[in-house]
Amino acid sequence: MSPQGLDTVLVEAAQAGSTGAFSRLVERHQQPLRAFLRRTCGDWAMADDLAQETFLTAWSRIGRLKAGASVRAWLCGIGYNKYLTAIRSRTRQRAREAAYEAEKPPSSAAMTDERLTLETVMAELPADQRACVALCLAADFSHQEAADGLNLPLGTVKSHVTRGRARLLQALGGSDAGS
Repeated sequence: MSPQGLDTVLVEAAQAGSTGAFSRLVERHQQPLRAFLRRTCGDWAMADDLAQETFLTAWSRIGRLKAGASVRAWLCGIGYNKYLTAIRSRTRQRAREAAYEAEKPPSSAAMTDERLTLETVMAELPADQRACVALCLAADFSHQEAADGLNLPLGTVKSHVTRGRARLLQALGGSDAGS
């Protein structure tokens, strides 16, 4: 049986609901589709992701494939449309990020040594303590709001904040005289 004839048989079976037939179509066409997408976008990881999305879409649209149509061309068309959508999305995301960076206050644009030290110490705190410090000291949550949000006892939140504040102040060379 010719490759086109086999595709026709597999498409008809897939259109009738056979997941096995669709799996065979995927096996037959995934390498050419991935190669096409890799050449098109120049990014292997993106091409692999797009190929996966293409096959998911193809499965949901297999009923629309006309008899005798080239499966490979159909899949490449879906893949190319996925690629164009991804590029448009990436362009919009970059524009949003650029606008955000342009609107940020100048003082937050550059990382100071003090800020780098704070981030390093924060990363070293245990997860619960770090969450309590982030909410109560950085996001201005009350201890009770943090306790409710993190599902921790109020006393635990207070002690996490106290210990975390002490570690941060120690790292910055200050004292915890204010608590």
